[in-house]
Amino acid sequence: MDPGVLLGLVLALGCAFVSIVGFLLKQRGAVQAPDVSLRRPVRSTMALFSNRWWTIGILVAMGAWVFHVAALALAPISLVQSVIAGGLVLLTVVADRAFGITPTRREWIGVACVAAGLALLAATSGHVAESARNTYGEGAWARYTLLLTVAGLGLAVLASRSARPAMGLAVSAGLLWAASDVTIKALSADLSAKGAGVLIDPLALIILVLSLIGLVVSARSLQLGRAIPVITATSAAANIATIAAGPLVFAEPMPAHAGEVVLRVSAFALVVVAAVLTPGPVMAEGDAEPAV
Repeated sequence: MDPGVLLGLVLALGCAFVSIVGFLLKQRGAVQAPDVSLRRPVRSTMALFSNRWWTIGILVAMGAWVFHVAALALAPISLVQSVIAGGLVLLTVVADRAFGITPTRREWIGVACVAAGLALLAATSGHVAESARNTYGEGAWARYTLLLTVAGLGLAVLASRSARPAMGLAVSAGLLWAASDVTIKALSADLSAKGAGVLIDPLALIILVLSLIGLVVSARSLQLGRAIPVITATSAAANIATIAAGPLVFAEPMPAHAGEVVLRVSAFALVVVAAVLTPGPVMAEGDAEPAV
């Protein structure tokens, strides 16, 4: 394997661990902060940053983001996301041992299913590592990013009107962050030519806006649901949507053999099973619908 690709995958593994720690820190801060209102994102964001655990979690997450950007610049997007997704298996261990969040049996199994399913995607990546790492069409990127953004925002609206909004908001945040990640990968194609100039590229503004909107939606989902199911749903949505961008946007090759295609279908089936095994919180009878 190309040394650059290998380094990218090592960075992706580091991103997986650091992002889990950051997510759990943000969850601790979110549940202590005032309720997030999606109708008042700026005020809600300021309130979140008044909590030290949320602020620490954001700083840790920024470290994970640096690892992620570096990994995307070095390795194919589907391999990077597969490694990060496989690292999700660490979630229950870190939550239990470091944060005192005791996972239920269903949550242990659900997280394991997600990690196993997305690891299968990595195993069936074929010759992706030898493919062009930054090849993409602007039209394909624009259509895919717009699709993820519209789906994420639409799901946030629908979830906010439901009796159990946590999991819908979690998936919404994942889709918005996937749109941001796909744009990061597209922008990395100009990194060698523009250097620090990529920071003033229009794509950088798109990345910033999508990341911030996803952050507010994610915070509300963490306030409304159990940590492990919500984090799992967000991570699964983000990783599946970003892995799919490999062949759809960046011209990464699909599996050549029927057996590998079956394995990929099985991988997605495992993720669906995980979604069933790690449901969102059930409101007690007579509870009022939470304000979103």
